[in-house]
Amino acid sequence: MGITDFEDMKVISQHTRELLGIEEPLFTRSISLPYRDNIGLFLEQKCHSGVKSDSLTLSECVQAVGLQDYAPETTTPEEDAALYPVEP
Repeated sequence: MGITDFEDMKVISQHTRELLGIEEPLFTRSISLPYRDNIGLFLEQKCHSGVKSDSLTLSECVQAVGLQDYAPETTTPEEDAALYPVEP
């Protein structure tokens, strides 16, 4: 593409993340936090070149790395109240 200005690269990267719906990787992120979103981690694996990377699918990546446990879970307010009762 011939883009050499780092500020332009950052703008393009930000817009790409917005279009793909992935969060920005923070370098100050604590290792005690759960994994980032699955699609972001998958795209990091796909950025490498080669036969293995070319044939990798999202479902294969999630299973191989064991990310299915970290998929977001939604609950209803009733389920939240049962899990976390409020003491008077």
